[in-house]
Amino acid sequence: MRRAGGATLKTVLLPTDPAALEAAARERLHDAAYNYYAAGAGLETSLEHNVDAWRRWHLLPRVLVDVRGVSTATTVLGTPVSMPVLTAPCAVNRLAHPDGELAVARAAAAEGTVQVVSTSSSYTLEDVSSCVDSPRWFQLYTARDPAVTDERVRRAVACGMAAIVLTVDLPALGIRYRGLGRFDELPADDRRVLRGLLDTATNPALDWAEVERIRALTALPLVLKGLLHPDDVRRAVELGVDAIIVSNHGARQLDGTLPPALALPGAVAAAAGRAEVYVDGGVRSGADVLRALALGARAVLIGRPYLWALAVAGEAGVRELLALMHAEVHNVMTLAGQCDAARVDPGIVAENPMASMPR
Repeated sequence: MRRAGGATLKTVLLPTDPAALEAAARERLHDAAYNYYAAGAGLETSLEHNVDAWRRWHLLPRVLVDVRGVSTATTVLGTPVSMPVLTAPCAVNRLAHPDGELAVARAAAAEGTVQVVSTSSSYTLEDVSSCVDSPRWFQLYTARDPAVTDERVRRAVACGMAAIVLTVDLPALGIRYRGLGRFDELPADDRRVLRGLLDTATNPALDWAEVERIRALTALPLVLKGLLHPDDVRRAVELGVDAIIVSNHGARQLDGTLPPALALPGAVAAAAGRAEVYVDGGVRSGADVLRALALGARAVLIGRPYLWALAVAGEAGVRELLALMHAEVHNVMTLAGQCDAARVDPGIVAENPMASMPR
């Protein structure tokens, strides 16, 4: 049993250990689907580093604080959420479960958070939007044909999406030695979506001028996803973007990048309060969420964990995972003497100077 925000919850479906959850999902998934979700780029060093880097930040809890009123609630782009944890855009959720993005939408709505729907969703935006009435954001891949990009934005607006999340780190596909083959063994509809992703997601011409053009297409808030360098963050806020996501695409693009957990402080400093800052990559626990908040992030996004939960138990699995994250965030905030997820003390984290990344 556990408590989150005053609610008593019981884990009945999922392993609570992240590695065990992935192992349980792997038992249920086709090898091609598992490898597509799990793969990292190159030698997959960044895949490991993304998770390990959060452990380089040690927590320094404050004590003798009245924590009877701890609140995990916050806002993202003005939208209230129950906790600072969103579901990241992941392609073709139906590879994990037949209900795919529909299940994730319902689970996110039930747990009071925001789903970010991928351009490469296995269900249409219209289908996802009609299954629940809750805030959702649309992740945009630009196309080489601007008219295709414009149509994607138009549909997102028409479907009531609350923000556009423009992915900017895909000028080409990173080399993945697993995860981009054996598609012929998957169902025909899923093969079609994946082939479409490989054919249309990359855009080597995407530049700052295109960001400005997209900014002018809609009044919806614009979020740039895939920034690591502080200079890029500064350029983004100068163009008036509303938020940025510090991310290396789940370690699926350029292997050897600085992990988002370590890039986050520089990005927050570069944003200088002019845009909200979120982070994804390797977040596996409530402690990781608290670390991110203390480092200046407004919220985190999780990807692979909810895919594993979806594979194990569908909508109920995703809902339980989000409830578990909620419970953990509430618990670690209480133990660290932090009463408000929107105002976490930056002094509760310190980097371990002796820590080293694995080879």
